[in-house]
Formats: sequence, structure tokens, C-alpha cells
Amino acid sequence: MSTIPAPEAHWSIKIPALLFGSLAIIAIVGGKKAVVFCLLLALMATGMPISIALGLTVLTFLFTMTNVPIESVALKLFTGIEKFEIMAIPFFILAGNFLTHGGVARRMIDFATSMVGHFHGGLGLAGVLACALFAAVSGSSPATVVAIGSILLPAMIKQGFPRQFGAGVITTAGALGILIPPSIAMVMFSVATNTSVGALFMAGVIPGLMLAFFLGLTTWWRARKFGYPRMPKATAGERWGAFRRSVWGLMLIVLVLGGIYTGVFTPTEAAAIAAVYAFIIAVFVYRDLPLSRVPKVLLDSASMSAMLLYIITNAVLFSFVMTNEGIPQAMADWLLSMGLGPITFLLAVNILLLLAGNVMEPSSIILIMAPILFPVAVKLGIDPIHFGILITVNMEVGMCHPPVGLNLYVASGITKMGITELTVAVWPWLLTMLGFLLLITYVPAISLWLPRAMGMM
Repeated sequence: MSTIPAPEAHWSIKIPALLFGSLAIIAIVGGKKAVVFCLLLALMATGMPISIALGLTVLTFLFTMTNVPIESVALKLFTGIEKFEIMAIPFFILAGNFLTHGGVARRMIDFATSMVGHFHGGLGLAGVLACALFAAVSGSSPATVVAIGSILLPAMIKQGFPRQFGAGVITTAGALGILIPPSIAMVMFSVATNTSVGALFMAGVIPGLMLAFFLGLTTWWRARKFGYPRMPKATAGERWGAFRRSVWGLMLIVLVLGGIYTGVFTPTEAAAIAAVYAFIIAVFVYRDLPLSRVPKVLLDSASMSAMLLYIITNAVLFSFVMTNEGIPQAMADWLLSMGLGPITFLLAVNILLLLAGNVMEPSSIILIMAPILFPVAVKLGIDPIHFGILITVNMEVGMCHPPVGLNLYVASGITKMGITELTVAVWPWLLTMLGFLLLITYVPAISLWLPRAMGMM
């Protein structure tokens, strides 16, 4: 089974974009305030990981350009990461790793194939459905690509599907891992903006199911157009058998989301329960994960959690410096002085986040951009939950296009295809995702109806 790369394992960046960004920031905030961003961009241009670039930027600025007592920085660092919601991140990562290595993905694929395999492009449709199911228990997009793609792609190629078609399906459908709850990206947005994690999870359900449907529709249409294989229709008995074999994994969806939405436990408690449950079914129920491999899973999960928490720690310091210098307020006033209404502002946010997706990975974008853009959105009357879903969908798109699309690199390791070839392969589904982004942006009811109906807003 392939391992999930660290969030910064494949950092690359475009120098012209950085130069343009530096000039824009200088024009907006001016003076020494612009040094914060320009220094950050310059460090990233060297290929330095974003977390280290953030930390060096903050330390350089604090010791050379401000009179902020270092004691207050230490206090802010401690209080900034002392949030109960942050504990959900390592637990969801651990649960996802147990499920990835524990045979849950294979049984979900079998169940999905029995349900939709007889349509045009049956295995491709099964891949979309399996990604949606696995997303509802993992919270991670790369984990979804690894778990589903490493099993399904060889089967698709063996059945006669072009490698590019299978890679396009899995790369983009795997992005559902951060939209269908539980979602690590939503937890990070909550940490950055103090928004309700439970409401965000609820708001992601309908958009996640809609995007899965649109990606499946694109898959079906291309399979029908090019005459790709379909499988014999499964009998009721075969479907029931596949469901019974996958029911322990599917029950985790009910356990986590049902527990959160009924108020039995918080999202953070749900993450801990998910990790324990995933361990039990992987080791003792399905018995696909021997006890001898559990320490390796724990170590991989700890490594990935440490990387994300290190990014969060440095992002908290960076946010403190920006707030102390009044940078978010200056940028908010500049945007509002331009007379941007909600429609134009949301379009500008989409363009900005899509451009940021060219040079940064999702966790860094959320932790840096959300504190800057969120106050403007609130002033313009944009609902915080809707704004969080909009950012999450932007992160999905960013994970599927170069040069820093993490899903592309994960899929490249599975398919042995180059990034350029993969980029061409994902375009039909990527265009579908861009169209869906516009729909989510300007129809907030899609995101807000369910949390309002459940009384969470």
C-alpha cells in the first residue's frame, strides 16, 4: 500500500507569481507592513517548506522591526494552539490511516461496484462512489486517493479502461475527502476563524453529495461517448453480500456523523471515537492489519500530525504579527474602499484562492488566507459557514491542478504517470469542479439549508 506524502513533500513555486504578489501587497499595505509578506514570499521562492518560511518570517520581523515583548508572543503561541478542535486533526489522520491499511477501502469498492458497475464506465462510477464513502470516514483527500486508487486503478486497466481515464476519475473524486465530512480542512478553517466545526461538517454534506454526483455524471458521459467497458448487473443477493462485507466500515459514517448531528459528542470526540473504532475493525474484525504493523501506522500518523501542527503553530504566530501590525484591517479597508459587493468579492476570493493553489498546499492557504479574508466576508454580510464551504471547494480544486496539486503527486505515485500527463487526464473532471465552485459560490442555500434545518445556525 502506498504511503501518504507529507503536506509539503512536493513543494514547487512560480517566481513570477511571487513577484506579482509582492508588488500587489506593497501597493495595498505599504511600508514595513509589506515586509512581512514579501519576506515570506522570498523564503518560499527558495523552495523552503511553508511552515519553516512562516516561522523565520515571524522571528525576523519580531526581532528587527517591532517592539512587541517576546513574552506576549510566547503567551499568544500557547493560547493560540490551546484549542479543543485542534485535537481532532491527529485523531482523524490516525483513523484514516487505519482504514487505508485495514481493508475497509477494498470492501467499499466491492459494494460500490455492485451498485453502479452495470452503468457505462461502471468501475469509474464505482470509484467515484467508493471515494465518496471513504471520504466520509477518513477526512483526508490524499488518504482517499491512496486507499481507493491503489486498488481500483489496476482493476480498471485490467478491464480495458485507459490509464488516463482511471487516473482522472480517482484524482478528482479523491478530493471529496476534504468536502464530505469529517474534514481536516474544515477543522483548520474552524481553528483559523472560530467557526463551529459541527455546523461546517453539516454544511458539507449536501455539497459533497452534489459534487460526487456531478463527477459521476462526467465519468458516465465520457465512458458512454468512448464506449468504455461496463460490468454485468449485480443480483440482489450479490449486492446484499457486498453490503454485509462492508457494513463495519459503513457504520463508521453513521457513528461519526450521527453522533455529531444528534449532539451525543463533539467533532473532536467523534475523531477520537473514529480512531478507536477504525483500529478495532482493521485489526480484530476484518483482520487485514496485523498487530505487528500497528506501530508503523501510529508512527506515520504521528509524523503527518506533527507536520500539520507545526504549520498551525507557525501560522498562529504569523496571524499574531499580522493582527498586531493591522494588516488584515488594512486589506479589509482597501477591499471595501474599492466598492466590492458580495458578488464581486466572492469572485475575487475564488480567483485569489485558485492562484494560491498554484503555489501552496491547502492547510497553508487556509491558515494564512482565512484570517485575512474572513473579516471582509463578515462585513459584507456573507455567512461564515457558506464562506468556509467555498474555501474548502477551492482547496479541492487546488489539489487537482499543478504545480502543487497534492492529489496529482499521490496519483502519480500510484499510476506511474508524469504530472504533465496527469494534468491532461484530469481536465474534464476539473472543469466540472470549477463549474460546481461557481454554483456553491452564488447559491449559499446549498451549503446552509441542512445546518439551518438541524438548528445548528
